[in-house]
Amino acid sequence: LKSQQKSPRTTATSLSWSVIPTVAISMRDAYFAETEMVSAERAVGRISADLIAPYPPGVAVVAPGEVLTQLIVQGLATTKAAGVRIAYATDPTLASYRVVKS
Repeated sequence: LKSQQKSPRTTATSLSWSVIPTVAISMRDAYFAETEMVSAERAVGRISADLIAPYPPGVAVVAPGEVLTQLIVQGLATTKAAGVRIAYATDPTLASYRVVKS
């Protein structure tokens, strides 16, 4: 049993539980809106067109129609760097985000 033991993975705080969303437009309006891809830096303050959920736990950090804040963008990058899989993002590398076109 000891020979099969591996070192534990780095834990990442669950960003999903610490974000208070700011809804700018309805999820439906965001889904049907014209969108564009922007860099992570330019995404701050923009309205997300994607649902993005680190997995595990699989709870969305941001949903379509919600504002991408510095906490969200930075937190997702930290979570990804810790080895957590990012689900549902158009760009799972998080180098860019799909946002509602202004």
